[in-house]
Amino acid sequence: RGRNKAPNKQLLSIVLLLFGLLYFSLCIYFGVQIPGESALQYGKQSLRKFGSSYLNGHEDDDFLFPKSFPVCDDRHTELIPCLDRNLLYQRRLKLDFSLMEHYERHCPLPERRYNCRIPPPPGYKIPIKWPKSRDEVWKANIPHTHLAREKSDQNWMVVKGNKIRFPGGGTHFHYGADKYIASIANMLKFRNNNLNNGGKIRTVLDVGCGVASFGGYLLSSDIIAMSLAPNDAHENQIQFALERGIPAHLGVLGTKRLPYPSRSFELAHCSRCRIDWLQRDGILFLELDRLLRPGGYFVYSSPEAYARDEEDQRIWRRMSALAGNMCWRVVAKQNQTVVWQKPSSNRCYFERKNGTRPPLCRDDDDPDAVWDVRMEACITPYSKHDHKTRGSGLAPWPARLTSPPPRLTDIGYSSEMFKNDSDLWVERVDRYWRLLGPKIEGDTIRNVMDMRADLGSFAAALKNKDVWVMNVAPEDGPRTLKIIFDRGLIGTTHDWCEAFSTYPRTYDLLHAWSVFSDVTKRGCSGEDLLLEMDRILRPAGFAIIRDTTSAVEFVKKYLTALRWEAVAVEAAGEDDAVVIVIEKKTWIS
Repeated sequence: RGRNKAPNKQLLSIVLLLFGLLYFSLCIYFGVQIPGESALQYGKQSLRKFGSSYLNGHEDDDFLFPKSFPVCDDRHTELIPCLDRNLLYQRRLKLDFSLMEHYERHCPLPERRYNCRIPPPPGYKIPIKWPKSRDEVWKANIPHTHLAREKSDQNWMVVKGNKIRFPGGGTHFHYGADKYIASIANMLKFRNNNLNNGGKIRTVLDVGCGVASFGGYLLSSDIIAMSLAPNDAHENQIQFALERGIPAHLGVLGTKRLPYPSRSFELAHCSRCRIDWLQRDGILFLELDRLLRPGGYFVYSSPEAYARDEEDQRIWRRMSALAGNMCWRVVAKQNQTVVWQKPSSNRCYFERKNGTRPPLCRDDDDPDAVWDVRMEACITPYSKHDHKTRGSGLAPWPARLTSPPPRLTDIGYSSEMFKNDSDLWVERVDRYWRLLGPKIEGDTIRNVMDMRADLGSFAAALKNKDVWVMNVAPEDGPRTLKIIFDRGLIGTTHDWCEAFSTYPRTYDLLHAWSVFSDVTKRGCSGEDLLLEMDRILRPAGFAIIRDTTSAVEFVKKYLTALRWEAVAVEAAGEDDAVVIVIEKKTWIS
């Protein structure tokens, strides 16, 4: 009172400064992107505590949820968090490059995870639909043409205008994978030169697969291949495979077991895959042995199999000796290709001389323990059942899909439980497709991931749709992945507290059954999981989340921030279970 009523400039400056600090804090807290900012990396302790607290029942804390996420800058359009070379340099990890450790999974620490949405590359288009996509993709979606130049003499891929086309060639099959596949069947004297051999060969592992043309052309023979390659100098080969709609997975034969159970594949294939099979007492050869079924085949096309120079001949003699000690035998050799066959029982192993190397694995070694487990240079003998029956006892495909496999007893399941589970998922999938109906056509969905696959019955229920399913088994759950492979399906082991080994924008549909509940029970972040699902999903892709009411309500709080749209929400007809179907909207950065 009685003072000059003109504004106090010092007080006004302080108020403006405080307001600016408050605005900046809210931007960081709620994830609003500030102009000019690049990809935001931050320690997520503060967000993590409420990212999972909502699942525990604090439903009135709406202010804790971000209204939007920042967009990563264009350097990260192909980010694979656990296979990020920049991360290796930042963490200064001491890795043995000769053992391919730098191509194995190394995930960022919690404080180094990305809290931003991965943008599509400039000019991105909705992918070409299957089956046309097997032969061509949009160049803008994967703007890398170095393989077309580097492999121009091998017909891997050809750039044609705004598309990249795939003639079906490979390093050892320049004139087409279809002719090469028929020649292998002819070498093995299979009827009508059909490699599936009356349904007896269904699951194949293609090591060092390139752009997966071998696996792509096997599909017409009712054979499904796990096309495997690392994120190496040909870094986009798996990205091309998935863009084409061909089953594929990022991985490497390094120091750790591949994330597949024992006796998963009828055939393994390596066409000039540049793997040193003799290193470390043949440990990589022995990893293939672990993965092959009784009587399984290894098809090897490489100079060592046919060249006449001294070095190739030396390698061939050593490989032949190692294969002989493993009880493998050559069943066919022609031109550039040799085919070995694994024994059907333990008889040969027990008849070897004492001290023969490689030795049999210890009795306490679990051949189905694969998550972050180091390889062993030993032979995995068969179970009593497989030894007695001289084989896996599996029905031919497609009867295999619905026939209870012998290994059900390993996980405590009966044939009746198996049938009931299959029938239940037929009903659930039928309901899912009714909910999706207004949004999809027959060719809308191709690449599907079941994030918690259990026995693989979700994938089995999709048998009449033109899709393939990556079945993901939790690393800490029952060892059900071997049942999935025994049904003639494919999959992998994973921990959803970490990022999945795939490129961004590679799946059309994600199915998450109780995944959010499982992750948060283990103290991991539901928000991190949502961002990872957003990374994996293609624009205009879908996610079906089946979980508790609190988990689904948690997801709904993030729809706006993720630019997702709820297509349908309904009670699942089970105790406290809800189904929400969402669509990822198409957007550009």
